[in-house]
Amino acid sequence: MEEHITFILNGKQVEVTTESSRRLLWVLRTDFALTGTKYGCGENHCGACTVLIENKAVRSCQESIKDVQGKNVVTIEGLAKEEIPHPLQKAFMQHDALQCGYCTPGFVTTAKALLDRNPNPTEEEIMDALGGNLCRCGTYPQHPKAILEASEKLREKVGDKR
Repeated sequence: MEEHITFILNGKQVEVTTESSRRLLWVLRTDFALTGTKYGCGENHCGACTVLIENKAVRSCQESIKDVQGKNVVTIEGLAKEEIPHPLQKAFMQHDALQCGYCTPGFVTTAKALLDRNPNPTEEEIMDALGGNLCRCGTYPQHPKAILEASEKLREKVGDKR
């Protein structure tokens, strides 16, 4: 059955009329042309489809569109502000924490959720948070470096030197 769903997507209120059981991943990619969120396994194992829902990292391949009614959804595209990359996006580029880039949106959004709840994580906390995301290119050693740098930049921005 089709339903009319309204939610906030990357800071803007949007509406879509679709099957209520349709997965958020496919709505983002096909209805809103936000292709940064990737289809990986479709089974909640790889993290390529991770987006932020109410500031929590969520696998969009498992989330029904009806479950985001009235909620705030942020994709990798929504992290940049006015074409300026988010500090996490910049750090991933500067530290070569990506190669093919397929898994990168999931890693970056997962890292964003981590930094939102813990602005000064340890390397161990970072690895634990990223543990459910898979990268075939093997850029894992670069991820903590990038996230630690972004964490520092974000804390400097708000004046928190913890």
